[in-house]
Amino acid sequence: MSIALVGSRANPSKFDCYSDLAADEPYFVIRADDPLSDSLIELHAYIGAGQSGAAHNKLAEIMALTASHAPRPSDSPKYRETFAISQAMEAWRAGKVKKAG
Repeated sequence: MSIALVGSRANPSKFDCYSDLAADEPYFVIRADDPLSDSLIELHAYIGAGQSGAAHNKLAEIMALTASHAPRPSDSPKYRETFAISQAMEAWRAGKVKKAG
């Protein structure tokens, strides 16, 4: 018998947000099969917790991992779409602030 890992579909985190997403809210999923997934999640956590030293160290690790070969080429459609999602997130938040203001 295997145990479902936390954060999976079978064992969602208690902070899982899929059911809370607005219909027009952009989102981005980092899957475990991405070679940078664990490091990126840790970097996000350190930044969110205000641990700048740990964030700096984690970013240095990420940069070392990608120094010789990026996990995805910069001309990849998936790479370009990542930036489009980032811009959509920024626009969505800006629109939400305007509606509330």
